Amino acid sequence: MPRKFGDWLKVGLFMIVIGLIAWGFSERQAIADYIKLADYNPPASISQLAADDTVTAEGRHYFYLNHPELNDKATFRQNCPNGTEQTVVLGCYHSGESGIFLLTVNDPRLSGVEQVTAAHEMLHAAYERLSSSERSQVDGWLMAYYKTVKDPQLLATFANYRKTEPGQVVNEMHSIFGTEVANLPPNLENYYKRYFTDRAKVVGYYTNYQDAFTKLQQQIAYYKAQLEQLKSSIASDEAAASQQNTSLNIERNQLNQEAASGDTSDYNAGVNNYNAAVERYNSLVAQIKSEIANYNQLVQQYNQSAVAINTLGNELNANVETVPSARR
Repeated sequence: MPRKFGDWLKVGLFMIVIGLIAWGFSERQAIADYIKLADYNPPASISQLAADDTVTAEGRHYFYLNHPELNDKATFRQNCPNGTEQTVVLGCYHSGESGIFLLTVNDPRLSGVEQVTAAHEMLHAAYERLSSSERSQVDGWLMAYYKTVKDPQLLATFANYRKTEPGQVVNEMHSIFGTEVANLPPNLENYYKRYFTDRAKVVGYYTNYQDAFTKLQQQIAYYKAQLEQLKSSIASDEAAASQQNTSLNIERNQLNQEAASGDTSDYNAGVNNYNAAVERYNSLVAQIKSEIANYNQLVQQYNQSAVAINTLGNELNANVETVPSARR
């Protein structure tokens, strides 16, 4: 018996429902993303970070899905408990796209920290979105490059991750290589173009604020070497001055004896030698005073550099409250 129109309509509606369900299942991630971003308007500071990092549409998508925040230290400690990151770049990504949190850094000498942090955490979100086949390929590229790394700081960083987060080492390589290493193999350079239009700009931010630490460390090393050299020179000169002073006392006593005995010939000859020795002694004493003054000045400069590098370290330590300075 031929089907009635109503029967065909039911079949058609059923097929449409099945099709919508199938489409919804296949596009469930896109639908979830759409819902999550529908009412999200990034603050100006966050959109500026994305612009500074030259983030692509794909990278911006992963960044904004996490509703990133710039936090003061107290708020950051709540959002990023100790241990979520091991590097100087202070930020954290909560898996499942549950949030990206960035530490606000005000010191102008550390300009670029926030940009590198944002890029670093965005790459964690991007890595989590890779398919199994993509991740396998990217992991292979990362590990191949890692085997060529000679930088002691990078090697120490990954050694620390192996102790604290052994399951996240390659994930961290993905973020660190992408934001801190200037020259990568072509396969990785091409891969990171998915997320940055100018990755060199991100690495430039990293280099700039690292230079602030490097310069202070070099200054401290220089002052320390100069202080050690001056300390040794002062000790040597003081020992020589002590010997000269002893000799002068002996000569002076001898001259007094000659004067008392009326031996004017030996006395007059000895006076000239004595006066020359006194001049040498006074010159050495003046040199010691100059060395001590230089030493004290170097101590002051050394202490200033030590305080400066400690201040920078504290600025990047979420557990140490610092006096806020004007935003750059």
